[in-house]
Amino acid sequence: MSTSSTAIAPTLSATSLRQSAKNHLWRFSSDMTLADREPLPIFVSGKGCYVQDIEGRSYLDGISTLGCVNLGYSFGAEMGAAAAAQLTELGFHSNFGSTHPRAIELAEKIASLAPSGMERVILLPDGSTAIDAAWKLARQYHTIRGDQRWKAISRNDAYHGTTLGSGSLNGIAAFRHGFEPMLAPGVSHIRNAVRYRRPEGETEEHFTQTLLGELEAQILNEDPSTVAMVLMEPVQTSGGCIVPPKGYAAGVREICDRYGILLAADEVITAFGRLGAWFGSELLEMKPDIIITAKGLSSAHGAIAAVVASEEVYDPFYSKGIPFVHGNTFGGHPVQAAIALKNIEILEREGIPGHVRSNSAELRGTLEKLLDLPIVGDVRGTGFMYGIELVQDKESKEPFPFSQNGTPGTVSPADVHKRLMDEGVMIRFNFPGQTPVISVMPPLVADTPEFEHLGAALTKVLSELSDFAA
Repeated sequence: MSTSSTAIAPTLSATSLRQSAKNHLWRFSSDMTLADREPLPIFVSGKGCYVQDIEGRSYLDGISTLGCVNLGYSFGAEMGAAAAAQLTELGFHSNFGSTHPRAIELAEKIASLAPSGMERVILLPDGSTAIDAAWKLARQYHTIRGDQRWKAISRNDAYHGTTLGSGSLNGIAAFRHGFEPMLAPGVSHIRNAVRYRRPEGETEEHFTQTLLGELEAQILNEDPSTVAMVLMEPVQTSGGCIVPPKGYAAGVREICDRYGILLAADEVITAFGRLGAWFGSELLEMKPDIIITAKGLSSAHGAIAAVVASEEVYDPFYSKGIPFVHGNTFGGHPVQAAIALKNIEILEREGIPGHVRSNSAELRGTLEKLLDLPIVGDVRGTGFMYGIELVQDKESKEPFPFSQNGTPGTVSPADVHKRLMDEGVMIRFNFPGQTPVISVMPPLVADTPEFEHLGAALTKVLSELSDFAA
């Protein structure tokens, strides 16, 4: 795959930058006191699947930062040229009442790649606001049709954003704690589709029926006439890259149809090649009414997201001449749209979805070798998206007993993260139900050398962890 990269040296020294960050930069979801105890990592350049810190150390980005740098770090010059050209032509125009060429072109391009019948595109700045917009869209859709539906159902351990709206949809209690009450009682959560720890001998069909039965029971418990939307990722990211069992997506679709509920697919991470297809919902035959996408839309080179709606959702608004009462100043910003168009052009040119399909088995095989270690209980996922669940022992499947507070003589997730950084690999932990899961989502341009580096680093560090636990 073609690569090019130009690094720009920081204007301040590492010491000055860290002091300035300590004085002024309030980082997301971060314990700000950590920077008092150890140097704050500062990354200054990237190439291919690797990023370099201010001290010159190189790291394989095993998580695509936040599951978003799909093209890696070698196409910035092309993205920058597209942005510069747009800035010269038209630096800004909104999508209120009027619009601009890049928004039209991007909407058409997204519609051409989306599953059949998904033709209507709303452009927004990021995934959280797009999730909010999808929920509002579902509510207003039902209102126009004469129904008063406002509730939404999502799954346990699912991540859907950090605004009050999208945060309410989160199935992760830690992201709601400190902000409650949020928008409850409008949201409820059901079991996710993780197969690990299910009863021995349970068939896939029985597991599917169990999950679908719980969804229908929750709908009935809420009163179907009040439920506007069911929100699910095709493959659930948080919780450990959970691939649903056969028949699940079709069963969810049938239940939503039966009760007149819109099915929304959160594809903020799973779209634009991550699973080996333009949209994961099509790969899994999910057939949603609404799709939300963001990160891979620009490979994180621009701040842009989209809500894609079916003709059925669009028709009541159009036929009755009723506007969707929503908007954002920077939604569909011409510069961000130009970057997204260039990103899609490169994804197509480089054959990225096909590359993921062709190489997913190799990545899976590399990671499944970790199952030989006594603390690796499960490796699950698909495409370039995997979870590695760590256990105390394979017989009991009890979660690995990490310390969360640095107790002497114990090991913490931060210790494992640091050791992997020492081996030149960046990963991310999830803790669904207090169970540690390592997420692995390399850039979609990764190939055998990156898989081997990733596998070697994980093998070495998790072997050390196994020895510690023995």
